[in-house]
Amino acid sequence: MTLQTWLLFISSTFFISATPGSNMLLAFQFGLNYGFKKTLYTLAGLSVGLLILLIISLTFIGWLSQSAPFAFEIMKVCAALYLAYLGVQIWRNAAQKMGSGGNWDIVPTPAQLFRTGVAVSLSNPKAILFFAALFPKFLNPTAPLMPQYIILALSFFVFETLWQLIYTGSGKALSAWLNQGKRLMWLNRLCTLIFILIAAGLLWDMIKMLG
Repeated sequence: MTLQTWLLFISSTFFISATPGSNMLLAFQFGLNYGFKKTLYTLAGLSVGLLILLIISLTFIGWLSQSAPFAFEIMKVCAALYLAYLGVQIWRNAAQKMGSGGNWDIVPTPAQLFRTGVAVSLSNPKAILFFAALFPKFLNPTAPLMPQYIILALSFFVFETLWQLIYTGSGKALSAWLNQGKRLMWLNRLCTLIFILIAAGLLWDMIKMLG
């Protein structure tokens, strides 16, 4: 892999990683509701989950998506169902928040925040899809592949973590304004709808495959 190829990869990945997928949305929503410091536990969970996905992708998922596409789609359906469940929980919490006068009555423990981050990250197929579809476009097939995969994976990991921090900080910065009236409730419900739309998109991919 040449320096020019790597620079092209990071310039593309930097902006792709900024898209508000499930990881970024969770970082924003938790930063908004629980503050930056507490959400760091969730970010740690998101990073651990992403690292697990990258390792699995290196050893198994790339082969699975090519050799056993149906099993790959089943895995995405399971991820979609979890995201839909998480969306429903956020919607319910938004309603409970309004009933408590604007304060989150039950703040998750650090362990719960961490586990939620891991679970959401593992349900996010972005890393898997990067390995299966995008990464091969930047590889030099005449050179050893594993060092190239590691370079691309680490670059992707750094940008994902950076954007998660930005989304978390943005959520905290907006909290004072959003805590007025019903603004925060409606934003949480918007987050719910986005989670469900992401889940629906994964399920639609499965339906198209079966069709």
